[in-house]
Amino acid sequence: MSGAHEHLDHAHHFESVEHEFEAGKLGMWLFLVTEVMLFGVFFAGYGLFHYLYPEMFKEAHHHLDKRMGALNTVVLLISSLTMALSIAYIQRDNVKRAKQMLLLTLLCAAIFMVVKYFEYSHKIHLGILPGDLFKAADFQAPNIALFFSFYFVMTGTHGLHVLIGMAAILWIYWRMGRGDFNSRKFGAVEFVGLYWHIVDLIWIFLFPLVYLVV
Repeated sequence: MSGAHEHLDHAHHFESVEHEFEAGKLGMWLFLVTEVMLFGVFFAGYGLFHYLYPEMFKEAHHHLDKRMGALNTVVLLISSLTMALSIAYIQRDNVKRAKQMLLLTLLCAAIFMVVKYFEYSHKIHLGILPGDLFKAADFQAPNIALFFSFYFVMTGTHGLHVLIGMAAILWIYWRMGRGDFNSRKFGAVEFVGLYWHIVDLIWIFLFPLVYLVV
C-alpha cells in the first residue's frame, strides 16, 4: 500500500513529492525568464523608437483609451490576488475555496479580454491598424502606424498569454475537482500561479509605458 501511495503522490522518476516540486519550480522559473526576455525586447524596441520619434509617439498615445487600460490594470491586480488565495487555500486542503478563487481569477481574465475586444474593435473601426493596414487620416505626425504596430504586437502578445493562462487555470480547476491536489501536492497550482503573476506584472509595465508615458 505504501508503494502505491508513493506512486500516486509523485512521478516515478522523482524521489519524492518535494523533489518533483523543486524540479518543476526550477523549470517554471527558467520558462518565465524567457517570457520576460521576450517582452524585454518589445520594451527595448518601443523605447528606442520613442526616443527617435517622440512627437509621433506623443500624438499617437492620446488615441488610446486610458480608462479601459486602467480598468484592465485593476482587473488583473484583483486576479493576482484571487490566484494567490487559491494557492493558499489548496495548501490548507480547502479545495472548495481554492476552486472558487480560480473561478474568480477566470472571471477577471474574461473581463480583461472583453475590454480588450471593445478597445480593439473601436480602433479597427477607425482604421487604426498596424503597418500597411493603417487607414486613419486624423493624424499629423509621419510614421504614425509605427506606434500602433508596437501597440498591437505588445498588447496582442500579452492578450495571447492571458488566453493561455486561462486555459491553464481551467486545467488545474478540472484536476482540483477530481482530487489531484492537496496540502502536500500542489505544485501545478503554484506553477500556474507563477505564470499568471508574471502575465499580470508584464501588464503593470505595459500599461504606463504605452498608455501614459509621453
